[in-house]
Amino acid sequence: MKIGLIIYGSLYTVSGGYLYDRMLVEHLRSQGDSVEIISLPWRNYCRHLADNFHSTVLDAVAHKSFDLLLQDELNHPSLIRFNQRLQQHKSYPIVSIVHHLRSDEAHPPWQNAIYRAVEQRYLATVDGFIFNSQSTRENTFALLNEQRPSVVCPPAADHVFKKEKLLPSSEKPRDEGPFKLLFLGNVIARKGILVLLEALQKLRNIDWRLTIAGDLTVDPKVVRKARQLADASGMMQRISWLGKVPGDEIQTLYRSHDLFVLPSFFEGFGIVYLEAMGAGLPVIASAAGGAGDFVRHGENGFLLPPGDSEMLCQFMRSLAVDRELQRRMSLAARETYRKQPGWENSMGNARDFLFEMINTGNKNEHR
Repeated sequence: MKIGLIIYGSLYTVSGGYLYDRMLVEHLRSQGDSVEIISLPWRNYCRHLADNFHSTVLDAVAHKSFDLLLQDELNHPSLIRFNQRLQQHKSYPIVSIVHHLRSDEAHPPWQNAIYRAVEQRYLATVDGFIFNSQSTRENTFALLNEQRPSVVCPPAADHVFKKEKLLPSSEKPRDEGPFKLLFLGNVIARKGILVLLEALQKLRNIDWRLTIAGDLTVDPKVVRKARQLADASGMMQRISWLGKVPGDEIQTLYRSHDLFVLPSFFEGFGIVYLEAMGAGLPVIASAAGGAGDFVRHGENGFLLPPGDSEMLCQFMRSLAVDRELQRRMSLAARETYRKQPGWENSMGNARDFLFEMINTGNKNEHR
């Protein structure tokens, strides 16, 4: 297959969505397929919308010959008119990789109304979809208001913990020291860092330590506010701010903690939750998005309503004081990880879907 993939910026950007795209590209190429990356420059949302009227990159793409064109749904504001024009003189299908909808994120209502309208127009120009979770699939088709050819190919985490190398015992023993919490992700408002710090303020009579591992430069205002909150609450000495952590240190980071906490306001899937489970860590995950596909509340972790610092405090306290509960959740978390499809299986299903889209000539005639 000869495939094009449209993304913003670099395929090696650090995020779960770009990891997913990268794994798909690597799998396709390993099977002998040709994949050409078409990179659009990162700009703000309004300037991305302007790409519909003048984009030399997209103009060049229109003259290329592909069997199928992949698009990361993140690029939706740039691609509406391009897809409509492409329909006029190209016969190959367009498939969108949907990690989550922008309109599902926590924005002011007026902003989400705009995002919904723009995304709905974009989705109508696409022939088929690759989804990372059943939740993302349901939300997308609810917005589109119709079904289209699609496949759900969940992310994996065996790029961090190889299943065949897991220890025979899935129990993660806890030492006698402080209760060790891990936050791993870009330090931005959507990831819930301020919610976590507010909850820790209420976690009294518990000897805890928090490690924050993630890019501290994406949103300096949020980082500054987080540091101020930690300092004003007398928590700074309990918190380690690591910044970005090299990939070869991730395993050690997971294994040296007792609980993984990422109280995001929304996660399309949340690969890091699954990674943490590979180390036998119970997780506290966002109830908004796709984490509910594999996080079973009260069994291998907890699902947190977005922004609820009081409930987050209760969840953390229950695990900090109850070692038996932590042991059971650790066992369940590792078992969940073992049963989750690996990247080869999941991306193989995605490739099969793309092959079917090409060979059935599945094109949307209403674009």
